[in-house]
Amino acid sequence: MNSPSDVRSRGVREYGDRGLSTIEVVILAPVMIMFILVLVAFGQLVDGRGALDGAARDAARSGSLQWEEGLAMAEARAAAEADLTDICDGPVTVTKTSAGFADADLFSVDVSCEVRGLAMLGLDIPTRLTGSFTSPLDPFKRKAG
Repeated sequence: MNSPSDVRSRGVREYGDRGLSTIEVVILAPVMIMFILVLVAFGQLVDGRGALDGAARDAARSGSLQWEEGLAMAEARAAAEADLTDICDGPVTVTKTSAGFADADLFSVDVSCEVRGLAMLGLDIPTRLTGSFTSPLDPFKRKAG
């Protein structure tokens, strides 16, 4: 038979764990939410990197199809800015890295900008990404001009 002291101690044990799951959720929920936000922030950085590489490719290709260096840089900037309108936070910088234009065979550009990334977490860490690409100058279009 059960003595009254056994019943009381068992009753205390049964009610002593009540509410423990609520405390676990209250403690773990903010940690899990922060983990998910960090994953989203790093996902934005990866997405920004891919978009920047694509913009550098498009800028180099647009510039390589032109007859003059000034027009080539204008088209390269326009292509990069069009690709990065929703990705970059601030101005897009396009720099020609290849030597010459009239007698050259390649047109190379560097495209860079600041990506939001970790700013959504409240971390004001500037994240400047750069993408490079080289495209051959179109010999047929250049001879026609």
